[in-house]
Formats: sequence, C-alpha cells, structure tokens
Amino acid sequence: MKKDLAYLLLVSTFLAVVVTGCRKERFLDTGGELRFSLDTLTFDTVFTSLGSFTASVKIYNPQNQPVKLSSVRLDGGDESQFNINVNGHKGNFVKDIEIAPKDSIYVFATVNIDPRPNDIKPFVVQDRLIATLNGKEYTLPFLAFGQNAYYLVDSLITSDQVWNTDKPYVIIHNAAIDENVTVTIPAGCRIYVHGDSRLLVLGKLLVNGTKQDSVVFQGDRLDRKYFGNEGYPGEWGGIYFFPQSSGSIINYAVIKNVGNSTRLGEGVFTPAAIQLNYDTIKPDEAQLTLRNTIIENSIGHGILSFYGSLIMENCLINTCGASCLAAVQGGFYLIDNCTFVTYGTGKVSHVDNPVMGLLNYFKVSETSYLGGALQVLMRNSVVWGSLETEFITDGAEGIPFEVTLENCLVKNKDGMPQGVTATNCKVNEEPKFKNYTNWDYHPSEGSPLINGGKDIGLITDLDGKARDNQPDIGCYEY
Repeated sequence: MKKDLAYLLLVSTFLAVVVTGCRKERFLDTGGELRFSLDTLTFDTVFTSLGSFTASVKIYNPQNQPVKLSSVRLDGGDESQFNINVNGHKGNFVKDIEIAPKDSIYVFATVNIDPRPNDIKPFVVQDRLIATLNGKEYTLPFLAFGQNAYYLVDSLITSDQVWNTDKPYVIIHNAAIDENVTVTIPAGCRIYVHGDSRLLVLGKLLVNGTKQDSVVFQGDRLDRKYFGNEGYPGEWGGIYFFPQSSGSIINYAVIKNVGNSTRLGEGVFTPAAIQLNYDTIKPDEAQLTLRNTIIENSIGHGILSFYGSLIMENCLINTCGASCLAAVQGGFYLIDNCTFVTYGTGKVSHVDNPVMGLLNYFKVSETSYLGGALQVLMRNSVVWGSLETEFITDGAEGIPFEVTLENCLVKNKDGMPQGVTATNCKVNEEPKFKNYTNWDYHPSEGSPLINGGKDIGLITDLDGKARDNQPDIGCYEY
C-alpha cells in the first residue's frame, strides 16, 4: 500500500512538472509599449564610394508578459536605401516577431549609397523603422549621409574659420558660431541645412558672395520630386543672431525655402529666415549688414528683429508667410533701395500679416509689453503685396519712436501711418512689377518706381546694373 501511494505521488509530481513546463505564457494582446535603445539610428560615415555600412538598435519589451509584434518594417519599403534584419529575419517587412518579458531583440540595418559626381541624391538619406504592437506604431528615424560634404552635426565652432569651396557644407541638428569667433564664407561655397536645423551666430558671420557667384543657403533635399519639383517653404530653419553677435555682414547671398520652426533644447525658434535679438554688446555697430541679398519663400518671417540693429542695401525680401520685415521692441534700422513684397502662393499664406511692421514694443500679454526705442530710416524702398495694408507702424506712449521715409512707395489703405515722417513718398500707387507671379520684381514700363528715388550713393542695383543720379525705387533699376 505504501509502495502504491509513493508511486502515485511520483506520477502526480511528474505530470505537474510536465504540464507546467509545457504551459506557454499568453502574449499581451492589448495596450503595452515598446522602447528603442536609441532615439535616432545614425550612420555616421561620409559615403564617398559605393559601399554598405551596418548599424544596430534594440527593441525592448518592458512588460512582464511576452509580446508579439505584428510587424517591424521600414516606411520606405522596398524603395528604401536601407535594409533591415530583425532578430535573424531578413527583409524590410517582417511579421510576427516575439519578444520575451523584460527582454529585447536586435534590428540590424545597412545602407547602400552611390554618390556619383553631380548626382541629385539628397545629402541626408532618411527613413523610419516602424514596429507595431497591438495596433500602435512605434517609430525610429534612420539617418545617413548621402554625398561627400563637410558635415556639421550638432556642432559648436570654437575657432576662426574660412570655409572651403571644394565640397558643400551640410548642417544637421544646428551649428553654432561661438562668441568671439568669426566664420568667413567665400563666393562659391554651398550651404545645405537639414529640416530641423539653423545656423546660430553668437560670434560673427561674414558671407562674401559675388554677383557672379552668390552664396546660397537652402535645404539639404536635392531630390526635388519630394517637394513637387519646386522650392518648398520651411525646408530648414534659418540664421539666428544672438545678442552677443555683432558686426556680421552678408553680401550677395540667397536664403531660400526657409523659416521652419525648429528647436534648441527645450526652446522653440519662431519661424524666420533671419532673426536678430536684443543688441546690447556694441550699440555703435550693427549686428547685421545685409547687402545684395535675396530672402525668399519663407514659411514664416523674412527678417524678425527684437530690438536689433540692421543695415540693408539692395535687398529683395519676398514671399513670406509672416512679415518680410517685422521689427518689434524697437531697434535701429537703415534700409536703402530694398524691395519687400508678398502676394502669397499655394504654399505661402498671405491673409493677415502685413509685409512690414515697425513697432517700438513687444506685446507680452493683453496687459503688458516690453518697450524699446525705435529708429528707422528707409530710403528708395518699396513695401507692397496683395493685402489692402502692407506697411504698418505703431508706437507705445513714452517710448522713443522715430520712423523716417524718403522717396519710398508703400501700401496702406489709410495713407501714410500717423507719426511717420515722409518725404517725396508714394502711397498706394501700383508698382507695376514685371511679373510678380514669377517673382520678377523689376519695374516694368510706366512703373512709378522708375526715377522715383534719390541719389544716396549706391552705384549699382541687385543685378549689378549701374544706377544713375535719379535712381529707381527698390532693389532693381529699370
């Protein structure tokens, strides 16, 4: 009897072990989360020849239950320049991947790029890894450099530099010119900026373009099919001048397809091609002198200045989603023979922001503002667009307000704003641009811009054409 009981106990124990060992934990079938070991999978090699580079990332299951991913895939699918291997399964779309509790799997990725000379491949090749758990997608950006260039990735420039012209420069995750540092960009240099990025200036920026070879700042997507084979506003952030910056000069540059709202740490930049900030370091020296330069197709402001100091000559600022020039909280501005104009496009909305706004205050809330002395001298310049009023000024009581216009043409349905000192100016006279729908703002025959200016010493226009002693209004001579 004892033997029979012992036998039964042994059999029962054996069966319990077998049953327990064969029981499989149930997969988490609702909710849950996934985590990646990186926030971006970056292939930090400059690809100068045909080749492949491999990088890896882990996908974590932080739950106490196993999970089954319905898929791990690349957003670009078979057209992607990346290829992945998910836990031993090769392919850009892998299904039914299991991860044990508190465990992880590896995803290995390769990229193949052949950057031939004069290729139109983008400088930065991108895709997204997408892992799907219980109907929710978790994404991880892939980033690789697509052509041979000088790459500035989250860079602080700490010594004086003269940039080269043999290869373009590509800015990713911002580049900053440190205090007391000068960066000189010569004619023939090409600058491409990633969508999340800006050039930040704490020191000094000197851009020395020429009429024959302007320095062009633009986004880093060269495969224009991505943007419908045309320039798209907001392809990159812009150029940001900190209060420490002084004495920067930009001559013969084109800053285009710009104005994206980008981040720096926890801060968010206001959309603008160029932003100037409170000038306290050298009040006798302009923060920025802008000559013979075009700013166009900004999704935000062309130039946004908070009590900055700016000199402009022979510049064209056009097609901006906000103001071409917004000067708030005062500042100093000398503007000669410039054209500010926006009509709006299918991509740039122009419904409420005037082309130019000059204010000696910045409204912080409904009941408070920050004020600063405003001094503006604008000569031989045109402010125009498709709204009834494109030129506005306003001054808070008790704060210096001095706005002087000489030989300018502006648009304001109520006439010249109160408080503006105007001499030989034209108001609400159609400027008769040659072809504004194609962004050609040369004056056409019969334009009131022709011979409407005064001789202020500028000998050529934006095209390099000679000006006579009776110059035209705006950046172009007829």
